[in-house]
Amino acid sequence: MTDTGTPVYLDHNATTVVRPEAKAAMAAALDTIGNPSSTHGFGRTARRLLEDAREQVAALVGASPAEVYFTSGGTEANAIAMRGCAGRTLIVTEVEHPAVLNNAFDGILIAVDRDGVADLDALDAALDEAGPALVSVMTANNETGVIQPLAAVRERLAGHDALLHTDSVQAAGKIELPPIWAVADMMTLSAHKLGGPQGVGALILKAGTEVDPLWRGGGQERRQRSGTENLPGIASFGAAAAAAARDLADAERIAGLRDRLERE
Repeated sequence: MTDTGTPVYLDHNATTVVRPEAKAAMAAALDTIGNPSSTHGFGRTARRLLEDAREQVAALVGASPAEVYFTSGGTEANAIAMRGCAGRTLIVTEVEHPAVLNNAFDGILIAVDRDGVADLDALDAALDEAGPALVSVMTANNETGVIQPLAAVRERLAGHDALLHTDSVQAAGKIELPPIWAVADMMTLSAHKLGGPQGVGALILKAGTEVDPLWRGGGQERRQRSGTENLPGIASFGAAAAAAARDLADAERIAGLRDRLERE
C-alpha cells in the first residue's frame, strides 16, 4: 500500500497484470466472427489472428511457428509432455512445479544441491538406469528463482535415448531464452506469467519431436491438441509475448529494483 492508500501488486510470480496490448488484442478477437477451422472468409480471418499469435509466441522463444501448439495453460502443456511419451522413463528434478511432479509420479526424482541446482551426477545415474527417457528440468524455479543449467543438462543426455523438456513458464518474458533447438526438445509456456490472460499457454515441440495427444477430437493444433482454439486468449497471448520480447531489454533495471527492495 502506498502512502496515498493505493494498493501495489507484487505477486507477479503467481500471475502478472494483463498488459494493455494484450487487452486490446483480446477485444479485437472478441469482435472477430468465425471459427479458425472454417474455410469461409470469416474463418480465414480468425485463422489469420491465430497464426499471427503463433508467430509472436514463437519469436519470443526462438522457435518456428510450426513448433508452437496452443493449450489451455502451462499445466496442460506439461501434462501433454509428461504423459505423451509412452515407453520412456520420466526423470524429473524434485523441485519441479506440481504440474510436472504430479504427472511424473511413476518416474525417477533427481535431487538438487543446497543452492537448488539439479545434481547432474544423479542425472547421469538415472539415465544409466532408465533406458529410453524423458528428462524434465525447469528453466527457472517458481519459488526460488534458481535458473537451471540447461546446456549442461543437455550435454549429459548425449549418448542416451533421452528427450529433454523444460518448463519455462516462470522464465519466458523475464530472461533471454536460448532458441529451443539449442537446449530442449519441448518447452512449456503460460500467457498469464508474462502479461497475458489466464487460461492459455503453449507447448513448444522442436521440429521432429513427437508426443501423443492427451485426447482426440476435431484435430485442431495439427492433431496435437483437439478442441476449438480459444482465439481471444491466444490473440492476447501473442500480443503479450511480443510486448514481453520488446521489454526484455529492461530486465536488468527491474532486477536492480528487486534487489534494492530485498536489501532494504
